[in-house]
Amino acid sequence: MQAIRHTILALTLTLTGTTSMTAPSPAQAQAQAQVASTVTTGVMVILTAKAGVTRDQVMAVMPDEIRQTVQLYLNGKIREWYSRSDGRGVVLLLDAKDAAEAHAIMEGLPLSKLDLMDHEYIGVGPLLPLRLLVARP
Repeated sequence: MQAIRHTILALTLTLTGTTSMTAPSPAQAQAQAQVASTVTTGVMVILTAKAGVTRDQVMAVMPDEIRQTVQLYLNGKIREWYSRSDGRGVVLLLDAKDAAEAHAIMEGLPLSKLDLMDHEYIGVGPLLPLRLLVARP
């Protein structure tokens, strides 16, 4: 009889623990609710040379591309810029509110005008798990 009571108690504690683990805590619920209102503070743009585009094609445009890219940086539109380690393009972090604004910025550059690069746009913002640190229990 005592073994049955221990089994029932263990099962009850397990089910109670499972239920509390699947139901979010108030802090988690608040953080999850804020995910829907995530703020985009920038857009990462990954540029890759299109298939079939030669290095000579890209290099012929580079003087103008560099000048205009530097001007975007000086105007505060580009926050950070990196070369891809595979040598196939660059990664830019733009000061843009969404991908549409970032696209508008990028389409003005010579490599984009000549359709030599593929662009991938990724909105970025504050690290969401940090909301759990400031959420009220």
